[in-house]
Amino acid sequence: MGVTSEQRFGEFVVVRRHEGREHVAELVLDRPKAMNAVSTAMAVSIAEACAALGADQGVRATVLTSSHERAFCVGADLKERNSFTDAELVRQRPTARAAYTGVLELPMPVVAAVHGFALGGGFELALACDVIVADRTAVVGLPEVSVGVIPGGGGTQLLPRRVGAARAAELVFTARRVEAAEARELGLVDELVEAGRDREEALALGGRIAANSPVGLRAAKRALRLGQGLDLRAGLEVEDAAWRSVAFSGDRAEGVAAFNEKRKPSWPGE
Repeated sequence: MGVTSEQRFGEFVVVRRHEGREHVAELVLDRPKAMNAVSTAMAVSIAEACAALGADQGVRATVLTSSHERAFCVGADLKERNSFTDAELVRQRPTARAAYTGVLELPMPVVAAVHGFALGGGFELALACDVIVADRTAVVGLPEVSVGVIPGGGGTQLLPRRVGAARAAELVFTARRVEAAEARELGLVDELVEAGRDREEALALGGRIAANSPVGLRAAKRALRLGQGLDLRAGLEVEDAAWRSVAFSGDRAEGVAAFNEKRKPSWPGE
C-alpha cells in the first residue's frame, strides 16, 4: 500500500493518504525519540492537523497511528512539564486541551491503531476516537493520580462512557496498567489483533467505513456523539435532526438509486 501524499504538521505529526484508500487519512504521531510524549509543540501540531482534516470533505475516515515500534503514545511530556512554572503550566493548558478536543471533534469516524504503551494522554487520544483497534502488545491506562494530577485530556469523561462509572473509577483511582487481553475483555479497546497488525487492520477498517456515504457517516457520528447522556426522548430528537440533514441529500438520492440499479454508489458527498 503505497503513500500517495504526505503533509507534515510541525516536526511531530504527519497526515498520509494511501493508494487505493483515497478517502482514508492516516494521522501519524511521529515523535519516536520520546515515544510520542505530547509536548507543547506536538499538541499544537495535532490540533492543526485535525483542523485541516475536519475541513477536508474528501476524508471519510481517519486512522490515528504511531511511528514508534513499541508505543502508541506515553502521554504528556513530563520532562517538559517539570520545567514549567505554575504560570507557564496555566498558559499551556488550552494548547494541550486543543490537541485532545481536536481528535474528539473530528467530524468523520476515527479509528485508533494501538500497540505498546498507550498511557495517560496517549490513551486519552485513543479514547477520543470512535473505535480502538489494539494488538496483543498493547498496554493501556490512565496513571495520572500516581504523579499527582488527574486525567486531563478527556479521560474522566470518556472512559466511563465506554466501561461504566464504577469500572472507570477503579482504573483511574488505582492508576493501573491494563494489558491487551484484559483491555479487550473490559471494553477499553474494541478489537484485538495479532502483534504488529494494529495499523494494517485499522486502515482496513477505515477503508470499509470510507466506502459508505460521507454525508451519512458525518451525520451518524453527530447523532451518536450528541445523543450520549441524553434521555431517550431527547436522543431521538437528536437522531431525527441528523436524519433530516441527510434525507434530501445527493448522497441519499445516489444511495437509493445505486441500490435499485444493483451497482456501487458514486457518492457526491453533498
